[in-house]
Formats: sequence, structure tokens, C-alpha cells
Amino acid sequence: MAEMISLEEARDLVLSRVEALDVETVGLLEAVGRVAAADLKSDIDVSPFAHSAMDGFAVHAAELEAASPKQPVELDVIAEVAAGETYDGPIAAGQCVRIMTGAPLPDAADAVVKYEIVDVVSGDGKPGSRVAFTAATKLRSNIREAGEEAKAGETVVSRGEVLGSAGAGFLAGCGIVEVPVHRRPRVGIISIGSELVDPTDLPTPGKIRNSNSYALAACAQAAGAIPEILPIVADDEDALAAVVAQAVKDYDFVVTSGGASNGDFDFIKPVVERLGELLITTVNMRPGKAQTFGVVEGTPVFGLPGNPAAAYCGFEMIIRPALRKMQGYSSFVRPSVMAKLAADTKKSDKRRLFLRSTLRKEADGTYVVEPAKNQSSGLFGVIQRSNCMAVLPEGEGGRTKGDLVECVLLDVAEETVI
Repeated sequence: MAEMISLEEARDLVLSRVEALDVETVGLLEAVGRVAAADLKSDIDVSPFAHSAMDGFAVHAAELEAASPKQPVELDVIAEVAAGETYDGPIAAGQCVRIMTGAPLPDAADAVVKYEIVDVVSGDGKPGSRVAFTAATKLRSNIREAGEEAKAGETVVSRGEVLGSAGAGFLAGCGIVEVPVHRRPRVGIISIGSELVDPTDLPTPGKIRNSNSYALAACAQAAGAIPEILPIVADDEDALAAVVAQAVKDYDFVVTSGGASNGDFDFIKPVVERLGELLITTVNMRPGKAQTFGVVEGTPVFGLPGNPAAAYCGFEMIIRPALRKMQGYSSFVRPSVMAKLAADTKKSDKRRLFLRSTLRKEADGTYVVEPAKNQSSGLFGVIQRSNCMAVLPEGEGGRTKGDLVECVLLDVAEETVI
């Protein structure tokens, strides 16, 4: 295995070691945003009957062929049918039926003319009235046919399809209120470092609050997973090994932060190698070079750096895709756009550089990206105020103002077409 591998190699390697989790059945609303794990079929035709698309009058289209403003065709209104009701009687020549939106079309009618273009000659437009039509209408006009959206037994949501809010309504209309989906992965989050204290504690000299666990748990939750923050682990190899050994039994994916480099107190690499199979040690990206990945007792374990930006970038670029695959999603990479740099940008090494940045769209439709002035990997606030990461590819040299660079969109779902 190479000392350092590309981001794409790292992502592909992690994806190759995870699979979609087992299937569970959840309520319709809980399934929104998740991936259907089976084809879902309607139990009836949708709609089960032909119905009016608007308020109007059910007529024989042929009877209005000669209608015009100068020679209107007058018809008697003999009945009224509202949504939820039916009219099964005949409609003779010279007659029509008042009909409301969603009401079943009488078998004796073959078109609907909307109320607003019909003149009331006498009465109030309801049964007993006489109305006039000043234009012809097409056969089956303003009618939603039976089975227009789905036929009984037809697949209405396919396996692998992400269920949207409209899809929930569609499935409800097809009689489906429970949906098989892949289980959400449970993710154990472990922060490593003798310097860390809980966020509720006031740090004493030499100590800092454990913020990474909350950021990474939030990232896991945003990816659809179920995170659990585990207690802080001190810089002790045996202690870390014991926690990881238990975590791989309790969770579907284990994420650690801190202790990912090669210092005297960096233990996640030797722990993964000791307990299982070590597959990744470094990735050609900045921030986030020191990243550990391996499999312990069949469970993926990923060790992120302790610096917030490095941990965040590693999670977004590599761990998030894996968590999505475990839920049955097929899109793993955030959308990106090309944008003009708002200012000259330096690059001090050959790694691929991810700059926390703000993307905006100009009046002429072009995108402009402005990297944050402070790109320190120790800052969370900069990420909070960013909506993308501007990418400078591997190799020497920065970029100048106006150059086009790729921008990975952090606030856009992977399935979105840009």
C-alpha cells in the first residue's frame, strides 16, 4: 500500500468495504428522504375513476361542435355532482350536469367545460338553470382519466429511489403507508486526547473543550446516520484499543478524531493495525493528510485528524459517502461548479487544497468564489460561514484572481443536478 494515496483512491477503498445495511420497515413519513429497499406497487388504479379537473359542466362534446359567440348552444342543467358523490343517470340531448373539481365524471358525459367560460341564461347555474356555451370543446377535455398516474399492480416507486415529500403523497394514494428502507448506520464518535474536557466544563490551563465530537456527530446525522458520542479517551494506546474493540461490536461505523499522525501520542494507527486490518494512513489532501482507515471485526474504523477543518474535510469527502452507501444511496459525491476566484490565492505545497469559501452568483449568472482569509485548520467558525470548498489541484502554484476553480457545494445534496 502506498504511503499516501489520492482522495479518489481513499474514497473508493472505503466504499469497497461497506455495503447497504439490512432492511427495516418504517412509517411513510419516516421514510421521506430515505432509499426504498424494494419496488413499491399500487393496489388500485390512481385515480380509480375518471374525474373532473375543474369546476364546470359535464357535457357531450359533439353537442357543442357548432357553438360560437354568435350562435351559442344552450343546455339545461339537470343535476349537480360534488366531489365524493356520483351521478349515474342519463344526460339527454340538450342537457348537462354541473360538476365540481375531483367529482367522478358521469358515464353519460365525455367532456367538461370550465364554469368561468359558460354563461348563465337563467337561474343560478345549478340544477334547473339554463346555460349557454360559446365555443366548442374537445373530447375528454378537462378530465383526469382513471389510472392516469398509476395502474393497479404497477411499480410506483422503484428500489433504490429516494423518497421525496411528493412521493409520500403518491404512495399514500396507492395505499402504501409503510416502506422498506435500509437501516440507518449507528456511528460511534470517539475523541482522543488527554487535553480534552467536556463542553460543559470550564477548561483549566492546558485543556480545551471537546468540540470535534459534536461537529462529527452533526456531520453523521446530516448524512442520515444515527451518531452517538462516546466518552473522551486519553492518549493511551491500551485504553484506546479497549474502547475501539468495544465500539466495533456496538456500532456499524466507528469514527475517531485526534491521534492520527505519527507523534509519540498518536495511537489510532497502531490500534487499528493491532486489532484488525489497516488500509489507509495518509491521503493527498490539505487539510486532512493524516487519515486512518481500517476494518476491525468487520466494522469500518476511520481515524480523523484532531484539527477541526482537517476532520471536517475528511468526513465530508470520504466518510459521508460511505454512510450514504450503507443506507442504499447511489450518489456519493457532492455537486460542484466552476467559479472565478475573487482574489489571488497562494498554495504552499503539492497536495490538493480545499479552501473554506463563500460562493455567490453575479447578476450575469457567473459564479464567484471568495476563500476565507483565515484558512487555519484549527477553526470551526470559518467552516460555519462557508457554503463551499474551493479546490486547488495537486501540484505547485496558487491561482490568480479571475481564474476558474472547482467549488464543492457543501449545502447541496448529492442527487442534485447542477
